[in-house]
Amino acid sequence: MDLFGFEIKRKDTPQSEKSFVAPSDDGAIESIRAGGYYGTYMDVEGIAQTESELIKRYRDIALMADVDTAVEDIINESVAQLENESPVEINLDEVKLSASVRKSMAIEFEEIKNLLDFRDRAQDYFRRWYVDGKIYFHKVIDLKNPKQGIVDIRYIDPRKIRKVREVTKEKNPTGVLFIKEVNEFFIYNDKGVTQKPGAYVAPENQQGLKITKDAITFAPSGLVDSDKQIALSYLHKAIRPANQLRMMENAVVIYRITRAPERRIFYVDVGNLPKMKAEQYLKDIMDRYRNKLVYDANTGEIRDDKKFMSMLEDFWLPRREGGTGTQIDTLPAGQNLGQIEDVEYFQRKLYQSLNIPISRLEQQAGMNFGRAAEINRDEMKFTKFIIKLRRKFSVMLSDLLKTQCLLKGILTEEDWNNIKDDIEFEFSTDAYYTESKEQEILRSRVEVLNGLAAYIGTYFSKRYIQKYVLMLTDEQIDEIEEELLGEPQYQRQYQWSPLAAVDQAAPNGAGNIEDEVPGEGNPVGPNGGA
Repeated sequence: MDLFGFEIKRKDTPQSEKSFVAPSDDGAIESIRAGGYYGTYMDVEGIAQTESELIKRYRDIALMADVDTAVEDIINESVAQLENESPVEINLDEVKLSASVRKSMAIEFEEIKNLLDFRDRAQDYFRRWYVDGKIYFHKVIDLKNPKQGIVDIRYIDPRKIRKVREVTKEKNPTGVLFIKEVNEFFIYNDKGVTQKPGAYVAPENQQGLKITKDAITFAPSGLVDSDKQIALSYLHKAIRPANQLRMMENAVVIYRITRAPERRIFYVDVGNLPKMKAEQYLKDIMDRYRNKLVYDANTGEIRDDKKFMSMLEDFWLPRREGGTGTQIDTLPAGQNLGQIEDVEYFQRKLYQSLNIPISRLEQQAGMNFGRAAEINRDEMKFTKFIIKLRRKFSVMLSDLLKTQCLLKGILTEEDWNNIKDDIEFEFSTDAYYTESKEQEILRSRVEVLNGLAAYIGTYFSKRYIQKYVLMLTDEQIDEIEEELLGEPQYQRQYQWSPLAAVDQAAPNGAGNIEDEVPGEGNPVGPNGGA
């Protein structure tokens, strides 16, 4: 089967241990070699029968005002758009490679961001991934010169492409089916990859362009329907509460319109007239006192619709002889028009389905930048949810960087598999919030340090305080030592101890740290010796 696109050739590896299951955690359509894969379809609580319909439903829900507000909160927390700061940076400090290779990887990552125009479109990409539940990109390269790397990255509508996993099985001597080969590729159809549910299509007759796996970047949400193996969006849980909220709001509006005006009730005394004559008499009274002129904007005519009576207008009721005679009463308007507890209930359910803290529904709720103990528990859960979203979204950036490094010969696939878990993508966050949090953490550590100052040199060493109280790494400790020893003022006053000020604050019986622990991490001793 001919496939479009490029493929990064891999060295032949020896046959590994066999398995009887294929990987299926990314929402790909799994197809047994003997049959077609278009026969699969889904029906999630009657929401949609195909994945294309499901994506359309997600996008419709995202346009609702309440859902859009919640989604914008998630996007702004996940990918902050700050002035003079890139939305995401790569951290290769934990990568066990040479400095030149890490520098080359950082340069290529900047090239990837330029191709994506990530500085201006980061939130747009994240919103598409979050709402649709997946995102696809076509990696365009020059086939005549693949070492040039990726020359363009183009977004693909997820309704027009699907990932397919073709599985070939074989029986072992005991009759158990094992996976012999797994072939993954993508199917692209400009009209959408939809087919009549239940229809069988042989592999050779399947419509659409078959694209190699390496030519497409695919980042799923991580949520998969357990029955149909369909990648779901994070908005999937919000479909039902969003529809319920919409219906409740419509019901409230209709009720208020119909119950808002006050109406009159005319009780007309018809005496002992027969039914037909009583109705005619009542109609004559209505025509005499009731006038309903309607202007038709299309024709410019004015017509009288007084023969049509709606529930929003006055009521005319006949009354037989023996009653109180003709009477006019007033029907009061609705008494509970200001009660919207039911609407607020469904709003809370909607926010809960989107993992948004309920406190953000309150318009007067301010932001708290105080102590950590005052942080809302829901906000902490929301922060962890944002971290999870960032890691899932980073799959897209990681795959693009992998392809770029392999094409340009910076890394081999074996090298990439060894370091991929050590690569960190650091997303920008709100500067004021980050600074406030760091200052609060530093303030707490200094308070603990002040409380332990009397015990430095007796129960705790200087290096222990630096490492386990101030939470400094060994590299940071050595860097501070070198900086302090290089300052002339420090050399005159505190010749040998970086924490001499703390040492002098210790009680008389404690002494200096190096008196108790001589030569620990100090190139110069108390008296100038080692």
